Amino acid sequence: MSEQRIGKVKRDTKETQISLELNLDGKGDAEIETGIGFFDHMLEGFTKHGLFDLKLNVSGDLHVDGHHSVEDTGIVLGNAIRKAVGSKKGIKRYGYMILPMDDALVLCAIDLCGRPYFSYEAAFDTEKIGYLDTELIREFFYAVSYSAMMNLHIKVISGTNSHHIAEAMFKSFAKALDMAVSYDERISDVLSTKGTL
Repeated sequence: MSEQRIGKVKRDTKETQISLELNLDGKGDAEIETGIGFFDHMLEGFTKHGLFDLKLNVSGDLHVDGHHSVEDTGIVLGNAIRKAVGSKKGIKRYGYMILPMDDALVLCAIDLCGRPYFSYEAAFDTEKIGYLDTELIREFFYAVSYSAMMNLHIKVISGTNSHHIAEAMFKSFAKALDMAVSYDERISDVLSTKGTL
């Protein structure tokens, strides 16, 4: 499978203007500007550790708060994943990672089954990390899971530092997604007894 899998999505609303290009078969290159520094940092980690290439520009109503920018980025990223993965023929479909980040330990599991479901077990002791409201991390992953039509489970097993917990989430998601979209030469069609995903 030599053809690169790229998803390009634009979304313009009264609240946000977003342009995103995702290459699932990249090298970890990132060009990201959301206006929220810590969110940029998390998405750069996602890109690097998933070995994706991501170009993202977000112009949002940050004078209100970060909610629309973060949630809409999740919607656009989920749509790009769904577009880039295409027919899902030959891919492993499932991906998982238990990732340590100093004191934090986070589990992430994915099924690219075409049926959205989201489970999130996490709590932060701080309301913000930099300029990112920690409650928006859940909104981001929820939006990704439903737009990508994926089953996504994220569970914080342990951790005390909010920065480390958030970073472990994004990196574990990256590693799980990289596994799920990777090809297995033994899979000639889609990995489903139904014959479709």
